[in-house]
Order: sequence, then structure tokens, then C-alpha cells
Amino acid sequence: MSEVNIMRLNAFAYRERVADGKTVLLVPVGSVEQHGPHMPLGVDTYLSTLVAELVAKEVGALVGPTITMGYKSQQRSGGGNHIIGSFGFDAALVIETTRTLVNELFRHGVREIAFVNGHYENYQFVYEGVDLALRDITRSGVTPPKVVILSYWDFVSPETIERLYPDGFPGWDVEHGGVMETSLMLLHLPDLVDMEAVMDLPPAEIPPYDVLPAIAERTPASGCLSSAAAASAEKGQVLTESIVHGMVDVLNAEFPH
Repeated sequence: MSEVNIMRLNAFAYRERVADGKTVLLVPVGSVEQHGPHMPLGVDTYLSTLVAELVAKEVGALVGPTITMGYKSQQRSGGGNHIIGSFGFDAALVIETTRTLVNELFRHGVREIAFVNGHYENYQFVYEGVDLALRDITRSGVTPPKVVILSYWDFVSPETIERLYPDGFPGWDVEHGGVMETSLMLLHLPDLVDMEAVMDLPPAEIPPYDVLPAIAERTPASGCLSSAAAASAEKGQVLTESIVHGMVDVLNAEFPH
């Protein structure tokens, strides 16, 4: 199968692949963020890119470039930006990076774009960047590209959630460093996971509001908001199949060829 990630294509091959304006380009959006003692800082970036590549192979799309500068970690969804290991970039940077990418892809001839978010906090700032780029393009007097924005975990089916969380699902906001991300990493990048280092702690109990500066003691000592002790590569396979299937359906519906 031909290469799908544009970072591994030369300029001539890239230009040929996007020349007809009908090739969907998937832009992964991750972060550099702590994910406990058992996983690396690049989890969100790795997983958004991996998922995008798997989906691209199914729908004939291209992937890249990955945005690695994610919005700063929030205590209720990522442990908080006070934790060393998380790199918190301002909203303006995420917005302008997204805006620039859409404008550049449009200049290259790409007319169908999907942002694949892998970091909970990014979504609204990616949305804003896309909205501003479409405004830029529309004001220039031409038809803008169609853009889809999605977070990959939203395509884990209810049946899959029930199967993998028989004791109850804690919610995506506290799944940071937990079963889902760890299972996906165990399947796709097992050498980067150390299950012996997992701190099997109770789920975080953080109030449904924010306090600034963050009260560090409200984040579990692991930096994770739920335990990854029950993670496995087998669960990663089930999750991957559900995510890829759901995203393929969406892209085929939104970008019919």
C-alpha cells in the first residue's frame, strides 16, 4: 500500500497526490503531556497520528503534518499544567497553527480536510483556527474547503464501552492515562509502555469547577486521572476496530467520492 503520511513523501509525490483536489487530508492534533510513570509524553501525538494513518489507509486519504503543540493541560481532564512533563501552549498558538495549516493546505489544492484530535483540551481552539481560516478564504472571494473536526475517542461505540468497562465507565475526561490510552499504546507501541510502573490508584475526585492556580493535591500522585491497571493490548485491538470503523463511516459520508 502506498505511503499515507506526507512527512514521508517527497514534494513531487505529494503534489501529485493532492493535484485533483479530491484527496482528503487528515491532520492529527496531539500534545506534549505527562501520562503517568508508565507512558511517554508523546501519547496524544502518537495516538492521533496512528489513528489517522489507519483511517487514511481505509479511505484513500493522506495524513499530516501532525500538530504537536497542544493547549495546556487542565486539571479536570489531563491532571493540570502544573505537572512537570506537560508542555502548556497558549490557545493563540493552537488557533494560529490550525489557521495557518488550513490556509496552506488550501493553497496546495487540498479541498477536503479532517482534524483528528487526540488531546481533550484542544478541540475548541482547533475549531476556532478552522473557522478563522475559512473566513480568510471566503473573504478572498473563493469557495472554502470542507473541514471536519473530530476527537477519536468519540468513535468508541457504546457496546465497546460496556464491554471494556464492566464496572462502569468513568468518562472520557478522567480517562487521562487510563485504560483506553494505555491499551491503545500496548497494541501499537508496546515498547513505550511499562505496565510494572502503573500506579493503581482510585479515580480522581476533582470538583466540577476550576481553581487557579491549580490545587496540586487534587491530582492523583500518578498524574493519571484513572488507573491503567486493567489495560491490555487485546482491549487496544477492540478499541482500534471501533474507532477506525466509526471514523471511516464519517469520512465516507462527509467526503463522498
